[in-house]
This record gives sequence, C-alpha cells and structure tokens, in this order.
Amino acid sequence: MATSNQIVFFDTTLRDGEQSPGCTMHHAEKLRMAHQLAALGVDVLEAGFAIASHGDFESVRAIATEVRGPRIASLARAKREDIEAAARAIEPAAKSRIHTFLSTSDLHLAAKLKITREQAIDQIAEMVALAKSYCDDVEFSPEDATRTDPDFLLKVCEVAIQAGATTLNLPDTVGYCIPQDYAAMFRMVLDHVPGATNIVLSAHCHDDLGLAVANTIAAIEAGARQAECAINGIGERAGNAALEELAALLMVRKDKLPYTNNIVMTELFATSQMLSGCISFGAAPNKAIVGANAFAHAAGIHQHGVLANPLTYEIMTPASVGYKGQNIVLGKHSGRRALEHRLTELGHNLSREELNTVYNRFTELADRKKLIYDQDILALLHAPVSEAVPAS
Repeated sequence: MATSNQIVFFDTTLRDGEQSPGCTMHHAEKLRMAHQLAALGVDVLEAGFAIASHGDFESVRAIATEVRGPRIASLARAKREDIEAAARAIEPAAKSRIHTFLSTSDLHLAAKLKITREQAIDQIAEMVALAKSYCDDVEFSPEDATRTDPDFLLKVCEVAIQAGATTLNLPDTVGYCIPQDYAAMFRMVLDHVPGATNIVLSAHCHDDLGLAVANTIAAIEAGARQAECAINGIGERAGNAALEELAALLMVRKDKLPYTNNIVMTELFATSQMLSGCISFGAAPNKAIVGANAFAHAAGIHQHGVLANPLTYEIMTPASVGYKGQNIVLGKHSGRRALEHRLTELGHNLSREELNTVYNRFTELADRKKLIYDQDILALLHAPVSEAVPAS
C-alpha cells in the first residue's frame, strides 16, 4: 500500500475532537457536521465512541444510517463489549470500519492497564479477530506507539495484521515525536513486519509540541497512506493534526508532495465555520488556512502588493479554500492604494487631490480607532475626522 500515491483522509473531528474540553456536540450538531464532512470529501469518518454513552451510540448509528460517501467508523477499546457496541452502531453504514486500540508502551501497560506485554499480545490477537468477525475493515492502533519499545511494537504490529487488521495506525498519542523519529518508526514497521506492505499504515499525531502536521507529513513520506486529522485541529489537549493544513499542504506543495486525495478544497472554510458554530470556540484569528486573518492584509506594503498581484503575498487564493471574506483590512498600517481600492468598491472614484484629503482624515482616525468599518470610510468623505465617527 505504501507504493500508492493516494492519501486516505481519516477525520476524527466527531470522536477525538468532540471528546476534548469545549468541543462537546449534541446529536443534531454531530449529524449536521457529519453531512458537511461527507461534502468535504473525507474518506473515513470516525463518528464517535459507541460504548461511551447511549447518546454517542445513537449519534454513530444515525450517521451510519444517513451519511453516504465516507466509510463510517466507531472507536472501540480492545474489549468485547466495546467491539460489539461498535459493530451494532455502524451496522447500517454502506461502508463501515471498527477501530480498536490497546496501549502498548511499558508506561501505559503498567500504570494504566496493569497487564504484561504477553497479556497485551493475547488481547490484541483476540479482539482484532473479534472485530474482523463483525466487519471486513478493521483498524488497530497501539496506543502510545511512539513510546513503545521498538521490538515489542514490531511484534504487536505483526500480531494485529495476522488477526485481520487492514489498517495499522501508529499514533503519537502524547505529541512527543519529532518528524525524523516518527518517519523512522514507519520505515521500521514496513521493513520488519510481515504483511505490513499489504495493508494501510496510518498516522495519528497530537500537537503538544506543535508538530502534528509536520509529523503526519513525515509519516506520509515514510510510507503511511492514511492521515488522521480533525477540522481546526481540535482534539485532546493541544489537538490533532489540522485537516485543512494537511489538505492545503498537499495542494500547494505538489512539487515535494506528489500525492492525491479526495478532499474538496472549496469546502474547507465552510466546514471550519460550521464547526465553530457547533462548539464553544472558533479557530484562532491567525490559524492557518481557516483563521480570520489567514488571507487578511493590513500593512500598506502588503496591501499594495496583493492588489497589484495576489501572488506577491498569497501562496494560495482565498477562493481555493472557500474563503469569501474581505482580505484587505483597513487600519493605521494601510496605505493610499488600499483606501482607494475600498472606496472604489464602495462606488467612489476620487481624484488624487480628493484621495489625499480623505487619506489624511483616515490616518488621523486610524490612530484613534482600532477597527475601521465601511461607514467610517464613507463618513470621511464629507467631514473632518473630529466630526466623523468617535474613537472606540
């Protein structure tokens, strides 16, 4: 599978994302988001953790019933009751997956699970096989893979594949890895685990050190062909790899990353906005791709360049990711060219002398007022700044 150039986008916004603080969604919101994620073109939609609650089970089942396009997955611990609940929840889906996991680092085995390595191996073999009896498509994740003893990790991967796993996810559960180490782990598995080249390897990265996207790209270059991610990068602690950043990277840097995928780029901004409306916070203004400032220009030099040719300061067009907002922001750093452009958009074509007069009024106001709106600009056409809009 590592020889394919197609990247599978596995979206976990409704599972890992939704279970993080401030991101809880009710049933109708999850269903609405699932339909939008399908429109976005994700390949696998992790709809939830069916065993977690009655509400989560019902949401997963409703998504499996109504949403068509993506493969619908439910998370399950490597426990019989979890796997059986996941199987029931995804049963109506046209395409389904059970995603099961078990911790494999010595720290997790001792402190959390209180089992031995041998017991872990037996549990993985038994539960992956059980999942396979319910669903042809089974993903297994050795939780905390990046802090697992390498020799033991190889054994775990071999056992999971033998038991029927069709996707093997190697998560950087605590966001500890740096790109070269994460890539080396994937190469090690491909080189030493029998059958690894016949299944899909997957990357699931957290952003605790700000490297989730970089680590995911490193894994892809090392042979991973599934990227697990979330809209706006939401997820446990510092979050997951941001889907929009990965998709944009693959679009903009085809020269270095010659991979294909099914993401509909023009749906990115709308999907981000919908998520922001469902949870308790939106993307940071400076968030790459979907933040309010991602395509905004306030400095006069930048504004002049962008108005002359957007390529001077934009490596992708706002329209390419579905952004429809105003990208020229007027303030104290703006120049005459940007003010003239906005006035023209508002229907006022000024002579050079008139523009100079209004620009002087504009700079005086901009020194006192942080945000300048269209009504402020129109007021400046007819009145000195002292009679125009008061400072705020």
